[in-house]
Amino acid sequence: MIIKVDPLNPEIDKIRIAAEVIKKGGLVAFPTETVYGLGGDALNPEAAVKVFKVKNRPMDNPLIVHISDLDQLFEVARNIPDHVLEVAQKVWPGPLTFVLPKTDKVPKETTGGLDTVAVRMPAHPIALQLIRESGVPIAAPSANLAMRPSPTRAEDVIDDLDDKVDVIIDGGETFFGVESTIINVTVDPPVLLRPGPFTVEELEKIFGKIVVPEEIRTGGFKVALAPGMKYKHYAPRKKMLLVENMSIFREVVETLRKKYKVAVLCSTEKAPMFDDPKIILGSEKNLYEVAKNLFASFRKLDTLDVDLGVLQSFPETGIGLAIMNRARKASGMSIIKEMEDIEKYVGN
Repeated sequence: MIIKVDPLNPEIDKIRIAAEVIKKGGLVAFPTETVYGLGGDALNPEAAVKVFKVKNRPMDNPLIVHISDLDQLFEVARNIPDHVLEVAQKVWPGPLTFVLPKTDKVPKETTGGLDTVAVRMPAHPIALQLIRESGVPIAAPSANLAMRPSPTRAEDVIDDLDDKVDVIIDGGETFFGVESTIINVTVDPPVLLRPGPFTVEELEKIFGKIVVPEEIRTGGFKVALAPGMKYKHYAPRKKMLLVENMSIFREVVETLRKKYKVAVLCSTEKAPMFDDPKIILGSEKNLYEVAKNLFASFRKLDTLDVDLGVLQSFPETGIGLAIMNRARKASGMSIIKEMEDIEKYVGN
């Protein structure tokens, strides 16, 4: 069932239809301010297992628990440091997820077998209303098949999961286009586990110091303490190369186009350099625009009659760190830094 809902003023009668599905252990896809989520009752182990099965998601890749008020935070997390609670009161609702020790009410099925829980309060009227009407925290990873680009529109959810989900709430396009920032606050200083719309620079203003592991850039995490850490993610079906040395970007494209049908994924500023096919991500002067269009661009690549895509890189400041984190994972770490790297990924 697909229900179209006003994203700013959700119709309560429509939300209650979806909430009844959650209460009965079913699954609902719904918009958040970041991407669309695939939601089930976070306190119901059977519902959590359904989420993993529908997505073909590895069972050790934990789900984020979404809440609608601070009372629910104490329902799912314990030993919350006072300063973390103060931060939560300031930044929630918003795209920042905290990893905290879990309570016994949260089943291991939801947390991927961990004793910690990733929790946030989404800043989207539909998401908040759905959680309130359901009466339970909602566990919700992105509403896509595992490893596919995260969905930013209901149409993306329908493409991946149409016949696998009880209800899809169509609330239009999401606001940010990349998933929430995740930090582990069970340690001091906190550790960034996944970059997102809430930037490192903003976190440092709040916490003073944040540890940014090198694995954020290399994708080398061995254990998934939070979603998006361990596995290949966000990938189009078409092969995609990421050019991290922008001085050779044009040369890479021209070289590959001698042998292959190549789509260029680039900024507004770089677009005049290339003939079609090209997918314009947005302006280098507004990386939030690039982030919003990123996953939709990966999905568009799959619709084109090409052999592969070549994606430009962006500065890793602000939300640029999240863009590059997703781009590296989506390329399967197929990264071009020198012309010789081309042979490594597409042959002679």
